[in-house]
Amino acid sequence: MPELPEVETTRRGVAPHLEHRVVRTVVVRHRGLRWPVPRGLAKTLQGQRLNAVERRAKYLLFRFETGTLILHLGMSGHLRVVPADTAVAKHDHLDMVFEGDRCLRFNDPRRFGSVHWTRHDPLQHPLLENLGPEPLSGAFGGDYLFARSRKRRVAVKLFIMNANIVVGVGNIYASEALFLAGIRPGRAAGRVSRIEYERLDAAIRTVLQKAIAKGGTTLRDFTQPDGSTGYFSIHLNVYDRAGEPCRVCGGEIRHKVMGQRSTYWCAGCQV
Repeated sequence: MPELPEVETTRRGVAPHLEHRVVRTVVVRHRGLRWPVPRGLAKTLQGQRLNAVERRAKYLLFRFETGTLILHLGMSGHLRVVPADTAVAKHDHLDMVFEGDRCLRFNDPRRFGSVHWTRHDPLQHPLLENLGPEPLSGAFGGDYLFARSRKRRVAVKLFIMNANIVVGVGNIYASEALFLAGIRPGRAAGRVSRIEYERLDAAIRTVLQKAIAKGGTTLRDFTQPDGSTGYFSIHLNVYDRAGEPCRVCGGEIRHKVMGQRSTYWCAGCQV
């Protein structure tokens, strides 16, 4: 599933081509995504100027003159900017065609993505209003994590993957950040010290910033807007390396399923 770095990479990829352009038409081929695409979306958007493309957590916010289109890529969705006459491929569910013959095309094989329209503040939309702070923002930090974790018995990895605590720290990035911070993923969140949470804050920021700079992590379903894959995966220290030697201490990378997600760590480097 595309996580924060992949979604931010997508935002940066499409924004320069579409911002300040006017929508000519919208083509909805399949309304049956995770939630049905709003009826009348083509009529709503036709003739509107796109002022900005923003991101909140894993949602893309297309800010138009009279409202905001909220788009989630789901498990396998991706966006491309293509010429309007580009042949339609399987699973191309929605096109937004802008002036200048530029088409934003949404492809989603599994149809877990979603498209929503609101004329109100998108940050107050039911899908976004209860989300935690952005991990690269000033609202996030070691003190914040320490305060929110007190008396919490849940594993620290699951704690930082909870979108109500902090958004965008997906499975891969949680494993990598905990490795950099030297914290074992199964420890109870309430038993992690303030100093350790300060290290974890720095590690989360480092991992996410590097992933964004490298274009996201290469997953089976994720491609960037230009069709290429991300390549942060070549820099992974623990994720998907079970049984291999740790690049720091030489110990064996361990693996277990935690919260129905694969978890990787080094018993020598993480306590």
